[in-house]
Amino acid sequence: MDFKSNQSTENRPDGDRILDAPYVFTDIPMYLDQLKTERSWSKNDRNAITVYKSDNVTMVLSALKADAVVSNHSIDEGLNVQVISGELKIETEGRTFYATPGQMMTFHAGISHALTAVSDSEIMITTYKE
Repeated sequence: MDFKSNQSTENRPDGDRILDAPYVFTDIPMYLDQLKTERSWSKNDRNAITVYKSDNVTMVLSALKADAVVSNHSIDEGLNVQVISGELKIETEGRTFYATPGQMMTFHAGISHALTAVSDSEIMITTYKE
């Protein structure tokens, strides 16, 4: 198996990290702390970092400020949203759910949904090929 890594960017000059390998260790608290110290966090209502990416699965850690909204949309892959801290309002197919730490919601591909951070929140987003 080949190792896959990202390239550093202007926003993350020390950002080189392994994204896919026979195993990938992820220090979730470290990445969440990093997200909140980057310039993007001070300028925007959210920040995110990809921590794993293979041909079939992508995992992204995201920090959202209270009232941040991910507008109603759908994607062509399965989606899992797991709350690490805070509270999310999740709207889909005419229903509203509130998710708190330790809870998650999973969507099949093509299911329209919207997310709103009720409070400052940290989430793990996983997309996968169905």
